[in-house]
Amino acid sequence: MTIQWFPGHMAKARREVQEKLKLVDIIFELIDARLPLSSRNPMIDEVINQKPRLLILNKADMADETETHKWVQYFANKGHMAVAINSLDGKGLQKVTKAAQEILADKWARMKAKGMKPRAIRAMIVGIPNVGKSTLINRLAKKNIAKTGNTPGVTKSQQWIKVGKELELLDTPGILWPKFEDQEVGLKLALTGAIKDTIINMEDLAVYGLRFLSIHYPKRMEERYGITFVHENLVETFDHIGKRRNVFGPGGEIDYDQVAEIIVRDIRNQHFGKLSFDIVDEQLEKEAVAES
Repeated sequence: MTIQWFPGHMAKARREVQEKLKLVDIIFELIDARLPLSSRNPMIDEVINQKPRLLILNKADMADETETHKWVQYFANKGHMAVAINSLDGKGLQKVTKAAQEILADKWARMKAKGMKPRAIRAMIVGIPNVGKSTLINRLAKKNIAKTGNTPGVTKSQQWIKVGKELELLDTPGILWPKFEDQEVGLKLALTGAIKDTIINMEDLAVYGLRFLSIHYPKRMEERYGITFVHENLVETFDHIGKRRNVFGPGGEIDYDQVAEIIVRDIRNQHFGKLSFDIVDEQLEKEAVAES
C-alpha cells in the first residue's frame, strides 16, 4: 500500500516556517511518543538548519513507558534534548520551559553580558498533523486559544500565543513530507491517526497492526483476540476475530471490512494497552548495519 498525503497548505506552511525562523530562539519539535522516529518530519532538519531545538514526545500516556525512556536517551545520545509529556492532561508540561531555558542558557548569558534585558523565550512549534500541537499550546497558555481536533489538518495558519512571562509560542500547521520513502512509516502514521482514513486501505492497515502486535505484544493480542500469530491465510485470522467479536454480514458471512475497522479501532483506543510502534533496539540494529 502506497500512502502519500501532501495537501497544498502544507507546502505553504513549509515556506512560512522558513520565513519566521529569524523571529524565534528555539524550535519545539513535537513528535508522537508512540513513534518518535516515524512521526518526525525529515524535512524539518533542512528547514530549521542549526536553530536550537527541543524534542517533545507527546502522548506519552499512550506509549510503552519502557520504550519512551529509551527514546529520550537515544535522542540525548544524538545531541538532542528530549522530554516526554502528555499535553491532554498536562502531565510533564513543566519540563518544557525548564528544558528550553537549559538549551538557551548560553545565549541568555551572552545577552545579559551585553546588558540586554531578559525577555520571554520565543519558540516555534512544529510537527506533523494530529501530534497534539494545539492541545499543548492550550495547556501551556491555560486557555483555549489554538484550535484542536482529532483529525489531521486542523491548524491551517500561524499565530503568536503568549504563555505567561516565560514563553511566546508560534503555532504552525502540521507538515507532512510529500512522499514516504519507507512505506512502513506511512502505515505506522496511519495506524495512529496522523493520516486521514479516507485515503487508506483499512484491511492493509489492520493486517499490519496485527503482524506488529504478534511480534512485539503477542500476549496482549492473545488476551484480546485469542490468537498468538497471524495466519499466512489472512482470511482464517479475520474469520477467527470476526466470530469472536460476532461480526457477521448478510447471509451470516464474516464482514471483513468491519473486522478491519475493529482491529484498527482497538489499537487506537488502547484496548491492547500502551503501545510503541518505533522500537529503539530495532533502530540501533539498523544503524549498526548501515555503519558496517
